[in-house]
Amino acid sequence: MIRFMTKNSVISFCAGSLICLTACLSLGSNDSEKEMEQRPVVSSMTVSPEIPNTVPFCGKMIDITRYNMREGFDRELSSFTYFHANTMLLIKRANRYFPIIEPILKANNIPDDFKYLAVIESFLDPRVTSPARAVGMWQLLEGTAKQYGCSVTPTVDERCNVEKSTQAACRYLKAAYNKYGDWAVVASSYNAGMGRISGELQKQDADNTFDLWLVEETTRYVYRIMAIKQIFENPYKYGFVLRARDLYKPFECTEVVVSSDIPDLSVFAKEHGITYADLKRFNPWLRDRKLITGGATYKIQIPQEKDLYYKTPNTVVHNPDWVVK
Repeated sequence: MIRFMTKNSVISFCAGSLICLTACLSLGSNDSEKEMEQRPVVSSMTVSPEIPNTVPFCGKMIDITRYNMREGFDRELSSFTYFHANTMLLIKRANRYFPIIEPILKANNIPDDFKYLAVIESFLDPRVTSPARAVGMWQLLEGTAKQYGCSVTPTVDERCNVEKSTQAACRYLKAAYNKYGDWAVVASSYNAGMGRISGELQKQDADNTFDLWLVEETTRYVYRIMAIKQIFENPYKYGFVLRARDLYKPFECTEVVVSSDIPDLSVFAKEHGITYADLKRFNPWLRDRKLITGGATYKIQIPQEKDLYYKTPNTVVHNPDWVVK
């Protein structure tokens, strides 16, 4: 009897163990299937960037905890963070153009943050033209450009001259600040025009740009400036890994001062040891195959041959925060 019970116990134990094992395997299989279903099907993860409570702009801390401001800033920061190729190119180009722009802003008492306005306006392309016919790095309309000191003629368009257009932009920004006394409103007016912003401030009984109901482009404008500033000040934090050799090097040019007409710029270029194409690239304000000065004096930039090649890696880093150590 004892032996019989022992055998039954063994059989019962084995049967129970088998049931338990089957259940465990079944549960394990279900868990494994669930885990596989929940695993990402792409090789990289998209993480929402952290949104701070305040953002610095032109010496002030802007509180962006209000829903429309937080979400507006989030939209632009997320866009620039994951617009990888373009954002990376902006940093590379800034190494060439910020050394030109920054001293002009400083000399005109314009906050340094306004260099980021040029970034979002033109992606730092001095030759770009918008559908509305705004031209150059600061995207100036012809009438505005002439009003603030740029020459625009059939053969010259100084909106494409980085120095001259930056000076013109500074004059506009100073005039707008004298009118509003607030740099965020000034930035909005650069996009929409002082007339539009003044009218909306009055009609909506508001005193700052963040409280205005505006067209989408203008609504996004200041957030875009603040967002690209965040990324430029800490590219690595937002996933942009750059080395000194990746940045576009600045050029050293010889200035040729001309005050008389040049009937053929191709001949002029050849006489100065460069191609017509390079003459146009380094002087995008030359808009024809000839130059009619009309009695004015212009400075033509002639690049040095050594700068035309990347035979040695770039070593000039305008901002050390842009590159990995």
